[in-house]
Amino acid sequence: MYEVWKWANLTVAFVVELAAFAAFALWGWQAADSTPVKLVAAVGAPVLAIAAWGLFAAPNSVFDRPLLTLVTEILVFGGAAIALWAASYRTAAVVFVAVLVANLLAIRLGHLRP
Repeated sequence: MYEVWKWANLTVAFVVELAAFAAFALWGWQAADSTPVKLVAAVGAPVLAIAAWGLFAAPNSVFDRPLLTLVTEILVFGGAAIALWAASYRTAAVVFVAVLVANLLAIRLGHLRP
């Protein structure tokens, strides 16, 4: 049963990460006026977040430092919540934060890291 709980929570964590990147794309699309700028922002914002995540926060990140991981998680997840809020998806922002906090608590308190 522990393995099911562990992998269910890690799956939710992965989905939350993907949702964060999608939030940046949504914000990027809505933040600009012209279509070319919308495309650059909608692609560029999540690419920057994904690059930061891969370098500092992914399980096999290049720079494996706890402080860098924490700062990156705060910037990516906090930025995603702010992006949803700024794009006028306030309910989605609140739900995102609630799911994120519940999942992080389950993973950290349950020592569920892979």
